[in-house]
Amino acid sequence: MFQLHHLNKSRSQRIVWMLEAVGAEYEVIVYKRDAKTNLAPPELKKIHALGRAPVMTHNGKVLAESGAICDYIARQFPESGMLPDANADSFNDVQFWSHYSEGSFMPSLVANMILEKAREKVSPFFIRFIADKIIDGIMDAYYGKNIHGNLLFVESKLANSDWFVGDTPTLADVQMSFGLEALFDAGKLKPFKNMTAYVQRLRNLDSHRTAMTMMQDAEASS
Repeated sequence: MFQLHHLNKSRSQRIVWMLEAVGAEYEVIVYKRDAKTNLAPPELKKIHALGRAPVMTHNGKVLAESGAICDYIARQFPESGMLPDANADSFNDVQFWSHYSEGSFMPSLVANMILEKAREKVSPFFIRFIADKIIDGIMDAYYGKNIHGNLLFVESKLANSDWFVGDTPTLADVQMSFGLEALFDAGKLKPFKNMTAYVQRLRNLDSHRTAMTMMQDAEASS
């Protein structure tokens, strides 16, 4: 059985969907963020030295990093189609979107989230004014342009296809889902009809619905 060490409000929700999509037997072990720091609890370091989620254990192996975990799961279930044969052209496409999700798409979104949280905490007003100027300058100079470019790129990709690679969901969709769902929930995909339709489409999948229910039930009972 696969054991997923899951942190609430984290990217590890993708792994729950991946496990459900391939029909694996799995258990979700929930860890909760520190209420003050919002960081993972020290217990996660007992599973993996990085102390971050997701972490998965299976047959004596301990795996970290979403892409590596998803790749491992897909290789255990080759019939699932989540990872095409290595000789297929689509294999490289799946690999691209899997790496793009963490290498290019997510970093700017995370940086933006951190900057906005910092903005919220700054006081009094005259310091807040200075902080706003600095944060706006950083966003205008790099992160904002990077995010916008990524959104246009993904929107264009989804203009003529339901999924990132092929006619059915693959590992590429699992990897890309977290960032797009977060943007959707924050109301930031409203100008982008293709990405909006994509999130609605994936949330209508039985595997995704079941996975999110499993995750929520596990969090509620922890």
